[in-house]
Amino acid sequence: MAFTGKLHDNKAKGTYTCAGCDRPLFPSETKFDSGTGWPSFYEPIEEGAVEEHLDVGIIGVRTEVKCARCGGHLGHVFDDGPPPTGRRYCMNSGAMHFKPA
Repeated sequence: MAFTGKLHDNKAKGTYTCAGCDRPLFPSETKFDSGTGWPSFYEPIEEGAVEEHLDVGIIGVRTEVKCARCGGHLGHVFDDGPPPTGRRYCMNSGAMHFKPA
């Protein structure tokens, strides 16, 4: 549920990794408060860290985000984020771990 995930309010410096395979996904520097209740990032740690797939479902058409290494579902990405990318990677706290710097 929104606003309940363990990583939603995390403001520590470090790296968010895949809960399934420990691949680094997002640096804390790209995390922002989107007001949605989910950990949100404007950019992955590097190109190729995550994969995007069309997700057509009951809610409509969205873009699913998966770990590029293990294929684990991480969340969804939207085109309403802040500069410099304009993207909002809306991630699930249960799908990630956090490694402090």
